[in-house]
Amino acid sequence: MVDRLANSEANTRRINIVENCFGAAGQPLTIPGRVLIGEGVLTKLCRKKPKARQFFLFNDILVYGNIVIQKKKYNKQHIIPLENVTIDSIKDEGDLRNGWLIKTPTKSFAVYAATATEKSEWMNHINKCVTDLLSKSGKTPSNEHAAVWVPDSEATVCMRCQKAKFTPVNRRHHCRKCGFVVCGPCSEKRFLLPSQSSKPVRICDFCYDLLSTGDMATCQPARSDSYSQSLKPPLNDVSDDDDDDDSSD
Repeated sequence: MVDRLANSEANTRRINIVENCFGAAGQPLTIPGRVLIGEGVLTKLCRKKPKARQFFLFNDILVYGNIVIQKKKYNKQHIIPLENVTIDSIKDEGDLRNGWLIKTPTKSFAVYAATATEKSEWMNHINKCVTDLLSKSGKTPSNEHAAVWVPDSEATVCMRCQKAKFTPVNRRHHCRKCGFVVCGPCSEKRFLLPSQSSKPVRICDFCYDLLSTGDMATCQPARSDSYSQSLKPPLNDVSDDDDDDDSSD
């Protein structure tokens, strides 16, 4: 069915509509063989609190962005190649239900659907697209993924030293290797993680010591596969970032 839709006028028209919704700031999405599989609003767990994001699933990429005007205008476009994606279901926890992890080498995060049926459909379609892509390319699934960042609201003190309390002056930072919320003194070092950046990125002292000694296995993202075990509904936060951009600490 995907092959049949690839060069159809209806598919081209749908992709053009998506492009127009992102405007000039978005990247072109129309390429030969690309098919828009589905779209919808999912709740993305950002570092401050859960936020609604518009997602578009194509047969080769996953695209999402901030909702400015529903079905008319989106911004801050993110494009994720599906060949690098793995997904894991998250157990329901409090108000956060019908969720799963989207894991890639560069960025990993949790999303939540409105219903269990919607979650199942999204996960099935994503898995089918990934399987088809890998089958055609002959590549193997990616076994490396970035840590899922622990939301700010889950840490009132540094998750490494367990002493430093976070205040408007003593800011929260995120280790790019384990995803923990840490204080400045516990994350002064930087390390090159090629899958995430071409420049050294902030990591905590614990991960730095393990990476420096080559003990990579011990320094795997600690929460990515059991993320919901301690996940609580985030508290309302006075500050409201647009998204947990890679450039933020």
